[in-house]
Amino acid sequence: MKVYLSGEIHTDWRDRIIEGAKGLDLSFAAPVTDHAASDDCGVEILGAEPDKFWHDRKGAQVNAIRTRHGIETADIVVVRFGEKYKQWNAAFDAGYAAALGKSLIILHPEEHDHALKEVDAAALAVARTPEQVVGVLRYVLTGTLG
Repeated sequence: MKVYLSGEIHTDWRDRIIEGAKGLDLSFAAPVTDHAASDDCGVEILGAEPDKFWHDRKGAQVNAIRTRHGIETADIVVVRFGEKYKQWNAAFDAGYAAALGKSLIILHPEEHDHALKEVDAAALAVARTPEQVVGVLRYVLTGTLG
């Protein structure tokens, strides 16, 4: 089963899920989590842009190739909303996954419940910790708890 891990890039949540899911028949994919590489990929590959808007746009479009493929080929999409930063990309990815009918797991702290109520309503599970995500994945694959 393929799992795409989308969203917040500033903590180790992906590593915790991958480590916790060892032994399960899962493969994982994710966006590029090196912030500088993600921001600059477009201009590094396709050429400089003097205007920051076009610099960012070029990078976003190159990153979208990876993101769309990851979401479209995933069986399950996990989207993490962290405690810091406004994570518009994560919200977009969650909406895209929902529109494609993907099984969607949302991961965020309780203080985001109100702000993410519509996103949470589209999800099949809303988790608070990476370990809860692992529990959902284990149950889905094996039908067992713990």
